[in-house]
Amino acid sequence: MSGYVLEIKNLKKSFDGNGVLDGIDLAMGDGEVVVVVGPSGCGKSTLLRCVNGLETPDSGEILLDGAPISGMDMVQVRRQIGMVFQSYDLFPHMDVLGNLSLGPVKALKRSNDEVKAEAVQALARVGLADKLHALPRQLSGGQKQRVALVRAMLMHPRLLLLDEITAALDPEMVREVLNVVLDLARDGRTMLIVTHEMRFAEAVADRVLFLEGGKVVEEGRPADFFHHPQTPRARAFLDTFEFDTVKKA
Repeated sequence: MSGYVLEIKNLKKSFDGNGVLDGIDLAMGDGEVVVVVGPSGCGKSTLLRCVNGLETPDSGEILLDGAPISGMDMVQVRRQIGMVFQSYDLFPHMDVLGNLSLGPVKALKRSNDEVKAEAVQALARVGLADKLHALPRQLSGGQKQRVALVRAMLMHPRLLLLDEITAALDPEMVREVLNVVLDLARDGRTMLIVTHEMRFAEAVADRVLFLEGGKVVEEGRPADFFHHPQTPRARAFLDTFEFDTVKKA
């Protein structure tokens, strides 16, 4: 055992000869929250997809609790590494309870009663106690994303990956989803998060990785990265979010 939940060593990935990830290294401890930021196309989502086995790296190594995931059955990997996407991916013909129960009952062989009891408790915690039997089409975008987060957590993953989970939401729905993630962080969940929400990243992260061109250009604690970035590229990137400093004459 390495002592790390997740280790990424010299990870490389390209598509059609175009390099997307170019030597990524990362080690995450139990309960740590690492947020990955950077411009579009820098490889953030590809990194998460490689960790969850949705993409196969060209080279490098990914280890979960010290064991290479390349030697594991991918079904087993995805039971231990949960992932939530920006598109919710709820089954439209199933109510909320059906969406939440399918994985734990079918994949983990847990009893329906046990899963339902946990689902009811989890929905109450995220403010959706009255939505147990609602269909996805009856939910707002923020509610769907909260259901997707609960669904991932009911699988009891060792590591949770969040890929731009607020990108498809109206601004007023973003906060309700981010509050759920902040609660998960306070619970000590190990999470690797990709986001464009800089204030959220600063609030939730233990560490921030800034990617550019498939490389880690800068890494540090949130207070250091957001308020004292060390590289010109990170400073330029963060300046694009300083809209409140622009004043009319």
